Amino acid sequence: MKISKLLVWLCLVLGAVSGARAESLFFEDEPIQDGLPVFEVSRTFAEIYEKLDNAKWAGKNLNVAIESIEKLNPSAHIAATDERVVLVWDDAIIANYPRPSANDWNGFGEITTALILKMRANDASLRKLSESEMYQVVVASLVGGLDENGRYIFSKAAEIAEDGRILTSVGLEGARDARGNFRVNGIYKDSPADIAGIRAGDLIAEINGRNVSDMNDAELARVLSGFNSGTSKIRLLTPMGDKDVVLRRATIVLADADIVHRSDPDTGGLLEIVVHRISNGAVSIVNEALARYPDVSGIVLDLRAAIGDDEVAAAKFGGLFIGKTPVMRIVETAKDEVEVVPGGDAVTSAPVVVLMSNMTRGTAEALAAAFYENMRGVLVGTPTAGSARIASRIDLNNGGALELLNKSIKTGAGRVIDGRGVFPIVCLSNIRSSQQQNAFFLNVINNDFNAQDFNRVPDIDPDAIRRGCPVITSGTDEDALATAVSVKILTDKKVYSGLVAE
Repeated sequence: MKISKLLVWLCLVLGAVSGARAESLFFEDEPIQDGLPVFEVSRTFAEIYEKLDNAKWAGKNLNVAIESIEKLNPSAHIAATDERVVLVWDDAIIANYPRPSANDWNGFGEITTALILKMRANDASLRKLSESEMYQVVVASLVGGLDENGRYIFSKAAEIAEDGRILTSVGLEGARDARGNFRVNGIYKDSPADIAGIRAGDLIAEINGRNVSDMNDAELARVLSGFNSGTSKIRLLTPMGDKDVVLRRATIVLADADIVHRSDPDTGGLLEIVVHRISNGAVSIVNEALARYPDVSGIVLDLRAAIGDDEVAAAKFGGLFIGKTPVMRIVETAKDEVEVVPGGDAVTSAPVVVLMSNMTRGTAEALAAAFYENMRGVLVGTPTAGSARIASRIDLNNGGALELLNKSIKTGAGRVIDGRGVFPIVCLSNIRSSQQQNAFFLNVINNDFNAQDFNRVPDIDPDAIRRGCPVITSGTDEDALATAVSVKILTDKKVYSGLVAE
């Protein structure tokens, strides 16, 4: 590594005296190189740099550095000064270009394209990427330090849609590799797998705490597809590192919310609302269910794998339960906060248990906090993701777009969520056994439940809370536990009142 650093230093010094940057790195008579239309690609990268530079990031400054492209391969190292941009592969210099001046987006677009061409020549996996996939991985590397969910969205012309195909599944296709892991080959649009950020090429190594290599094909198929819902905890191996996600099997094309009514002639029964995305579609589904079952004795609002990036839809959703009360605040710049308040009155007063997990993200986190701050429901589960941002979509001239989660969300009372999360009042992972549950509920009934409410402690270490209330490895175990605890809370008024008062 010392040799490569010395080479880079010499190259930068020598390059600094070599003169100004050439007008173009490409020749008009060679518009296609390595299968890429270099001038079109350069223009798209130029536009991406310019629009990222103009984006507002909740009061933070975004430093889009061309050096970030080195994240695409561990053998790559990019060094940049005011004069030169140098690409080193292992210990060999494979590119050396004059650095464009500030705000010379066309120059940065060309250099990015040239660097990608050099990297593709040394990396077979990069070379296999389509043009749209290439934009996607480059944008992920550019904004990954600030927005790990920022992404390039394929243009409609490049999308291969699976619309019209209906099945119950987590929404992915693939096959085993030589080691027995399951390699993802394709993702169904808007499926749970798509929403969770799984991409073609990712490896599934563990499901519900079991190594995939130890599961037979029948077991694997039952987890990934079937004719019933269910939750799976999945460990992914991706080009950007290991990643844990939670997937619930659902009908494809996926509804944004599923409703299950557990009837009881005497009490009206319980209504289970499983939300996948906080959207206008989910609002319509839930509003219709509340109107259809107005006499239910309790509601289980399952946000364990829910996401959302539409503040208007979140306001409508929250308004169904809490009425005209602030559900969140949107932070777009360091000084400006916009309070989001539902426009209508609540349509139900039934007791609510809100289920949450580390996969509860975006506006779903704000809604969980709104139930808590307004004493409108009991938070049950494990801490939320702490990824509370609103997306902006920036259209590009090539038909694609940038989707950036650049607006931060606070609770309606002004508490920070992004980077912190929302903490449950009842931690499921700490009451796994029947004995633990019985002791817990007895303490609540006897007014001996005095656990500290960490949501009210502004300087608490969120990682410490997550260690104390860890993720449950098995999705099957979590489903059974969440159901048992929710039913107990909603069918015992003293328990519910005691926990809401906390």
